[in-house]
Amino acid sequence: MAFKIKNVPSFILILLFFFFTTVNSDAGGNWVQLQRSIGISAMHMQVLRDNKVIIFDRTDFGPSNLSLPNGRCRFNPRDMALKLDCTAHSILYDLTTNTFRPLTLQTDAWCSSGAATPDGTLIQTGGFNDGYNKLRTFTPCPEHNLCDWIELQEQNLTTARWYASNQILPDGRIIVVGGRSAFSYEFVPKSYQNDKSIYYLRFLRVTRDSNPGEENNLYPFLHLLPDGNLFIFANRRSILFDYYRNRVVKEYPVIPGEEKRNYPSTGSSVLLPLNLTGLNGTRLPEAEVMVCGGAFPGAFNFANRKKVFLEASRTCGRIRVTDPEPEWVMEVMPMPRVMPDMLLLPNGNVIILSGARNGTAGWENAANPVFNPVLYKPGSRRFELLAPAHTPRMYHSSAVLLPDGRILVGGSNPHRVYDFRAYPYPTELSLDAYYPDYMGPEFVPFRPSIIAVEAALNTASYNGTFSVTFSLQEFRGRVSVALVAPSFTTHSFAMNQRVVVLDVTEVDEVAQGAYKVTARGALSPTVAPPGYYMLYIVHAGIPSVAVWVQVK
Repeated sequence: MAFKIKNVPSFILILLFFFFTTVNSDAGGNWVQLQRSIGISAMHMQVLRDNKVIIFDRTDFGPSNLSLPNGRCRFNPRDMALKLDCTAHSILYDLTTNTFRPLTLQTDAWCSSGAATPDGTLIQTGGFNDGYNKLRTFTPCPEHNLCDWIELQEQNLTTARWYASNQILPDGRIIVVGGRSAFSYEFVPKSYQNDKSIYYLRFLRVTRDSNPGEENNLYPFLHLLPDGNLFIFANRRSILFDYYRNRVVKEYPVIPGEEKRNYPSTGSSVLLPLNLTGLNGTRLPEAEVMVCGGAFPGAFNFANRKKVFLEASRTCGRIRVTDPEPEWVMEVMPMPRVMPDMLLLPNGNVIILSGARNGTAGWENAANPVFNPVLYKPGSRRFELLAPAHTPRMYHSSAVLLPDGRILVGGSNPHRVYDFRAYPYPTELSLDAYYPDYMGPEFVPFRPSIIAVEAALNTASYNGTFSVTFSLQEFRGRVSVALVAPSFTTHSFAMNQRVVVLDVTEVDEVAQGAYKVTARGALSPTVAPPGYYMLYIVHAGIPSVAVWVQVK
């Protein structure tokens, strides 16, 4: 059960929600360790259109546990740890072969952000020290697999972006919002060489807490809404923002409770799936945002100065941002959680994983890792406890959804350097995969297998129809087509992730055990920004392995 709440103390909220919220304790899914060590800690991750994942941390940890190939070294007189560094701080992980190769970062990408352009190139923005203003790109190269990071020389960010957030826009640009002491936003790629455009955003200044170290508005949550405006959430407040005209269209109600939701009181957020079913390509879908976890006021300073770890937030808030008078509907998780990762699954559910029960983000600022992921079903508002992980995933961990439906989880390093002897949370170099229960053997008969996408160049055109043929052992229920945008995940926020459930116009059996589904593409770039998406066929809640399609 959920409630619309106004002006109710947070401790009463917790009691009410703990009493009324339905929690299923049947642990589901299972965990597999993919790599004991990839040589670096997975602070940032992005799935690419060639079924590889780019992973990186920071250059000023000192040496990593992975050497650069062929005796190559990086010389950087501005680096704060090693001027001459012969180790890698980024890798390219191949999902097909479960192998990886080292990549070379020239400047420090610590606590940076990123987004994939319409052609599938990762644009990576900002970082620390010599990386404050940097723009870097990585373009997939499946034909030769020799590509590496390119640090742009002709373009830079206009101001330093450390702890900023990114969102791909309908016109293919990327908006970069915020950062430490950066109360502004800008666009990349630049519209012309050396474009210095920057736009002040007062909302970022007024949402910063004044206590030292407790900004609580870094890595703001950004979600592109179907009307083309941007939802921005920072600390406890949120706005509807017209970035073309640089004006606030609407300020939403403050989320109930005392908890702060952004770094370092790190919670997480998703834009719940956009459902186009029955809209016939003529109407925009409703949009609803969910925010979960975080920390209470003062938690950072208690942890950082006294090593007293306050219990984290238990609450989630949902707000239908397209309502004329939207209100927060509050719910409670089975356990408190700070630094959670929230990921959208192809079947429309939300998985919440990793993080801690106490403390905040920051060096040694959290305790009591949460091992059990939680599955949230938006339709029933029900939480389910899932099979526990074996590895603590604390500060500087990350997670992404993979094309085959698994969740890739890595990282965790709450220390200023790599520390493998730290107790109880050493630096973690491993990669794990969580297999949701829909991948269990009992669901094999109901799992679709895509045969072909019948669209020119695998393109899902706006408001155009296309077909997908798939095989299925047993047909038992509704078939849907879901487009899932791959995320850039760091610091508990999966930037740019998006699920668009397309309007299915027809499902036909074309041969024994073979079917064709016809769907209508997204109405416009505001509903699904241009780029590469993972296309899943979902049957009776069981997703296929995805194929990549380009939306344009």
